[in-house]
Amino acid sequence: MTVNLPDRRRLEAMLGSGVLAERPHLFSDAQIALPRADYEQIAGFVRTVSGLVTLPAYQAAVAERQGSLVVPMPPGVCLAFDFHVGTGAPQLIEINTNAGGSLLVTLLERAWGDDAAADQADAALLEMFITEWATWQHGRALQRIAIVDDAPEQQYLYPEFVRWQQLFESHGIQTLICAPDKLRCDDQGRLWHHDCAIDLLYNRLTDFTLTLEACAAVRAAWLCQRAGDTTGTLVTPHPQAHALWADKRNLQWLADIETLQGLGLSADQAAELARCVPQTVPVTVADAEHFWTTRKQWFFKPQAGFGSRAAYRGDKLTKRVFEEILQGGYVAQHFAPPPEVSVRDVASGEMMTLKYDLRVYAYRGFIQLIAARLYQGQTTNFRTLGGGFAPVFVS
Repeated sequence: MTVNLPDRRRLEAMLGSGVLAERPHLFSDAQIALPRADYEQIAGFVRTVSGLVTLPAYQAAVAERQGSLVVPMPPGVCLAFDFHVGTGAPQLIEINTNAGGSLLVTLLERAWGDDAAADQADAALLEMFITEWATWQHGRALQRIAIVDDAPEQQYLYPEFVRWQQLFESHGIQTLICAPDKLRCDDQGRLWHHDCAIDLLYNRLTDFTLTLEACAAVRAAWLCQRAGDTTGTLVTPHPQAHALWADKRNLQWLADIETLQGLGLSADQAAELARCVPQTVPVTVADAEHFWTTRKQWFFKPQAGFGSRAAYRGDKLTKRVFEEILQGGYVAQHFAPPPEVSVRDVASGEMMTLKYDLRVYAYRGFIQLIAARLYQGQTTNFRTLGGGFAPVFVS
C-alpha cells in the first residue's frame, strides 16, 4: 500500500537549510479531514461573530470593561479561531489576534503538492495587509513594513517571519525584522528603525497592551493611531483588537444567548454562536469551593494568556496551582475534549494517537486558511513526535 507523505526535501528547500533539524516537530506528516458540515458551521460562526464585534453595544461593553473608548480602527491582521471538533457542533477554544503559522502552513500545502491552495492562501494573506493599510491610509503607498517581536531570531516561529519578509518584498514592500526596543517614535507617531521610516508595524508581540518598557516606542505610535492621526505608523494587530476579540472574558458573552441578544444579535444568530462556545465564567474566590470540587469539568486559562501558557486542565490541577489561579485574572471554560487522529511514525512504522485542534485564520469575517496542530499532553506544544502543523482538507 502506498502511503502519501509531504515532500520534506521540498519543504526544507523552501524554508532554508537547518530549519527542520532545529524544529523537528514543527510539521506533522498527517493530513486532517474536516467534514463539510463542520466547515460550514465554523464559517457561519466566523461571519456572525465578526458582525457582533462591530455592534455599538458590544463595543460599549468592551469599552466599559477596559476603561477606554473603542475608536474607529482597521480590524487588525492575523486573526485566528481555535476549535475542537468531533462532538456535535465545533467548539471554540479561544480567539487569537496575532496568530502565527499561516505562511508555514501554505509551505506545507506545497510540500503536499497542493500549490493551487497555497497560492490562493498566500494571496489572501498578502491582500489582508494591503486592505488593512488602505483602510487607514488613503492614497499613500505602503512602502516599508517592520515585523516586530521580542528577540525575533530566537522565536520558534522565526522562519515564518522570514516567509512574511519574502512575501512582502516579492511585491515591492521593503521589510525588516526587529525587536521593539530597536525602534524610536517621532512626534507624529512615526516609527523609525535607524534612518528608515516604518509605514506599517506587523505586531507579533505578546505584550498585548504595549505597557512594557521595551514597547514604549510602539505604544507611542499606537496612542497617535488611537487619536486618529493617520500620518504615523499603523500598528496591527493593536491593543483594541485584542480587547475586542482575544480577551478570554469575551467567551463568557459568546456562550450566553441572552447576553448576545442584549448586545444586538437576533435569536438565531445568538444561538449560532452559543452552540459553538463552551460555557466560560470568571474564576472568583467566592466560588473557590465550587471550582475545586468540579475542577475536572473545567479548563482554567488566564484572561490575557497566549500559547497555552499558564493554562491548566482541571483534572491535572494541583492545590498549589489552584491557589495561584484564585489570585485573579483567570476564566474557567467547560472542558471540550480535543479530537484525536491516528498517525504512523515514519521511522518506526508504529501507529500513534495524537490530539489536535483546528486553527482557522480569518479576516473581515472570511476564512483564509485552516490548519491543524497535532500534539500529546494538555495543550499544543510542538514537542510531540509526529506532531506539529498539518494541512486540513474539507471532505
